[in-house]
Amino acid sequence: MKSNSLSDSIEGPPFPKEQRQSFRRAEDRKTLQIQKEQNHKLQSLLELGRIIGLDLQIEAILQQIAKKTAEIMDADRCTIYLHNSKTEELWSTIALGLSGQTIRMSDRMGIAGYCFHNKKIINLMEAYSDPRFNQQVDEQTGYHTKSLLSMPLHDRGKKVLGVIQVLNKNEGTFTSEDEAFLQTLGNQAAVFLEMAQLQQARFDALEQSRLELKRLNQVKDKALDHLSHELRTPLSVIQGNLRGLKRKLGELAENPIGESHFITIEKHLDRLLQIQRETDKIIRSYPALEEISALKDAEKFYERLARLVRIPNEIHCHWQIFCQWLRDQVSPEPIPLLKIPLHPLVREVLAITHGLKGHRSIEIELEEFQDMAVFMAPDILKNILLGLLKNAVENTPDEGKIRISVEKGVQEILLVIEDFGVGITEENQKSLFEGLFHTQETDLYSSKTPYNFNAGGKGLFLLQAKIYGQRFGFDLIMESRRCRYIPRNSDLCPGRISDCNDCRRPEDCLASGGSIFSLSFPLRRG
Repeated sequence: MKSNSLSDSIEGPPFPKEQRQSFRRAEDRKTLQIQKEQNHKLQSLLELGRIIGLDLQIEAILQQIAKKTAEIMDADRCTIYLHNSKTEELWSTIALGLSGQTIRMSDRMGIAGYCFHNKKIINLMEAYSDPRFNQQVDEQTGYHTKSLLSMPLHDRGKKVLGVIQVLNKNEGTFTSEDEAFLQTLGNQAAVFLEMAQLQQARFDALEQSRLELKRLNQVKDKALDHLSHELRTPLSVIQGNLRGLKRKLGELAENPIGESHFITIEKHLDRLLQIQRETDKIIRSYPALEEISALKDAEKFYERLARLVRIPNEIHCHWQIFCQWLRDQVSPEPIPLLKIPLHPLVREVLAITHGLKGHRSIEIELEEFQDMAVFMAPDILKNILLGLLKNAVENTPDEGKIRISVEKGVQEILLVIEDFGVGITEENQKSLFEGLFHTQETDLYSSKTPYNFNAGGKGLFLLQAKIYGQRFGFDLIMESRRCRYIPRNSDLCPGRISDCNDCRRPEDCLASGGSIFSLSFPLRRG
């Protein structure tokens, strides 16, 4: 009968009981050590997945994989090669101990190239004894490879992404267990690498789109600037010739053309010149808006950073110097800010508007408020208020109403101009402050005369108000609700409430739509 005892498995006389127990304890310790090593490797795999799962940046993932692989495999170094299909190269900047050197070689060169194309695991006890080994990499890096374990990395579609290599096992050579474990680790790492590459491809596509959009914007700005210049020159020439012709015809005893023709021509020519000047201002406003936005973005970034970490005093000082330099670069000539009492200013603007709106029968209601002051450039604030009231008048039908109010909040002063007019569609609200934009179909504007209903415009005023807001620290806030009886841009309001087929009473119109523009000034203490 075959015996399974330790004493029977060894030829010769049986070992004493104490020695047999010693053998068993040694085997138990060895088994326990193997289990510990396996548990450590499994824990390391889980930890690697957790670490690289937090970041999908390719460089960061490769660093974590290389570091953890060398540690788990008890190797001196780990190198991860990725494949570039365009150049047919294997490349790596991730080789522990290389201090950021880049390895780049043909995808058919060396052990890595053989492993990549043949999709095989290669385990060498002495790398230099194998003719496939590329010694140029060692010469380039100053490293000496002895033992080597190389394995392809596959994505989920079995396409080879690259090769992972571990070099110079600290004790002995790489075993079949090492091969099996590296394959498990490589499969896990390849999933994260594939995800990272897909994300990087999206980022690259977005960046390419951004650069292309920037290029197209530059082309557009250049074209518009050129167009504005080209319009200005012939219009000025036509205007000069027209004046000369008018003068010469005026010297004749009998004018064959008539004064009315000159009046019509001059009217439309003046309008063309006005359009050219306003368009030119809009075009030149965009760079200023982008420069101010850059400064605001830098300040917001620093604020977010300060909330996350404590910033040393010397860094804070350097940042303040940088921000001041940036302000000097993007800011126009400084304009002094004065303390402006709102009560007299609002009444002055209201009086001017009453004189300019002429025949329009619109009630402008000013709610009583306690006088308070804001810090602003007086002329600029006055022009902004005049522009907001003009917009309100032009978008409010006759027999309608506009309300002005001033409110003091906890942290701000709000100056509100509310009209009960046609309102602005949600789609148009998105582009209202971008310039060269009007809220209705161009052909539907009934009049171009300022303050007339539906007079229209080119968006210059609101764009400039936005720039002033960023420059002087106030907010221009807009809320609007399109009149429910004319929900589309192509729908027409008759321009007088009593002519509307849908509104039986003035109250019906007042409740149907309108816009609110609010200027929010930060409250200054002391």
